[in-house]
Amino acid sequence: MSRNVAVLMDPIENIKVAKDTSLAMMLAAQARGWKLHYLQRKNLFMRDGKPAALAQSVKVFDDQTHWYEAEPEKEVFLQDFDCILMRLDPPFNMDYVYATYFLQRASDAGTLVLNNPAALRDINEKMFTAWFPQCCPPTLITALAEKLRAFHQEHGDIIVKPLDGMGGASIFRLKPDDPNVSVVLETMTLFGERQIMAQRYIPEITDGDKRILVVDGVPVSHALARMPAAGETRGNLAAGGTGVAVPLSERDREIAETVGPVLVDKGVLFAGIDVIGDWVTEINVTSPTCARELDEQCNLDIGSQFMDAIEKRL
Repeated sequence: MSRNVAVLMDPIENIKVAKDTSLAMMLAAQARGWKLHYLQRKNLFMRDGKPAALAQSVKVFDDQTHWYEAEPEKEVFLQDFDCILMRLDPPFNMDYVYATYFLQRASDAGTLVLNNPAALRDINEKMFTAWFPQCCPPTLITALAEKLRAFHQEHGDIIVKPLDGMGGASIFRLKPDDPNVSVVLETMTLFGERQIMAQRYIPEITDGDKRILVVDGVPVSHALARMPAAGETRGNLAAGGTGVAVPLSERDREIAETVGPVLVDKGVLFAGIDVIGDWVTEINVTSPTCARELDEQCNLDIGSQFMDAIEKRL
């Protein structure tokens, strides 16, 4: 049965074909004969409570030089789509929140929106780890410098990061006797006005920051271990890390089995759990990536797994 599927994403002309998970999803949907439509945030509008957009029908290709063809824009009501995939990248700012309100109206009218707009607003990718303390390293979230200093003195070696960052941006490692502790904490907290996260440093980062993709509550068979570049603390691919597929460990599966059902209950059917060693550091729900790398290295089709979950609900 043909379906009308829309993807709300960042400019399609700028994606990295070999790495873009949204493209993997679109290719999988197209392979089923589903009709694809491309939405941009700037083209959303609402009249008298009815959400709409200027949408473009698209065809996609697994081709590094020619990955899409788009038809001219047409006005469409969001509720006329069978499914809308929310694949906008952070930053999670007010423009992002406004986009979820458009999608919420479509969801209320019966369109399947993934991930669920309310969940996207509720789940901060750093703070949501607090719902699973048994899976996390010692963690502190605060704007109070004295609390952060005490945490640093207790653990000696810590990571501090903003609650709204992505791609490894503004992540600092504070080692014992680090002379920059004061300036880092002042800068990160805006002199005590902004909440940040501190976590005990996990030395297993040298073995990679693993991204475990969870589809409909079930983990994909392999994780992508993002190995830090030489001299780097961060494994993020955006920070120069290299992705290597690794089988899930018993602890990885235990974590996924703990977090996965909670995500499904909230309407999050595609998520990425970040694990270093045995510990969760983040739970990504906005636009998780790494599907293309895992597909390539492990002969998987994660996009099709996601389409199975969608089809089951449609």
